[in-house]
Amino acid sequence: MTTRSLADLRSAEAAPKAGGTQTTAAELRLRDLILSGELSPGMRISEPSLAERLNISRTPIRTAMARLEDEGLLELIPSGGYAVKAFTETEIRDAIEVRGTLEGLSVRLAAERGVSPGDIAAMRDCLQEIDQVLGGPDKSVDSLSSYVELNRQFHRMLMHLPGSAVVTRQIERASSLPFASPSGFLLAQASNAAAWRTLTVAQDQHWMVLAAIDGREGARAESIMREHARIALRNMQAVLHNQQVLDQIPGARLIRTPARR
Repeated sequence: MTTRSLADLRSAEAAPKAGGTQTTAAELRLRDLILSGELSPGMRISEPSLAERLNISRTPIRTAMARLEDEGLLELIPSGGYAVKAFTETEIRDAIEVRGTLEGLSVRLAAERGVSPGDIAAMRDCLQEIDQVLGGPDKSVDSLSSYVELNRQFHRMLMHLPGSAVVTRQIERASSLPFASPSGFLLAQASNAAAWRTLTVAQDQHWMVLAAIDGREGARAESIMREHARIALRNMQAVLHNQQVLDQIPGARLIRTPARR
């Protein structure tokens, strides 16, 4: 990417978003219905019923349903239409592994192709902000939310580093489920001291992968990123075996745990 492009990306994402199209509105509202549990796993949904419920015409609804099917939140059913999808622990584990593999590819390509000093500086600025969050005395939900947002920004910058639209698109697909994203299981663990210690390890890996990219060490960068994804797997295991914490995760009703089978 060109100098300062990652800084521009961060600024653009932090700016307030405009209202968007009817299709975007339909997509956001339908996703919220699914993740909140108002539409339960296995429930069949149709264009007419959703159009009436959301007060949006059927064409945007149809497009929104197709997009959420592409994300994996909906699945086509043989008789026609869509149903809300449920997920097993194995499927979530596989999604996290896929994301880690693709992020590893992204950082290896970035290291091999070279990254501008401006982009390295933008990423370093982001990591310094994370250091401030983790180094402060506040260990509240608000503080963890700040970490989650900064962590999201850092991972998005990594995704854009090699300048490959193909890689970016595939990582976005792999990260689209809330469970597979880099911070998918974090916010429910604000009161867990062990979770905060894990963030320190994750941040150290952030700095190491940035150093490997800057040093043109592609294989090392890829290896670190693959290992980094395993922290998300540890977070998943901790949450899935604690029903009280699990219920605080957006979309938790979509996860098939032994208690919910």
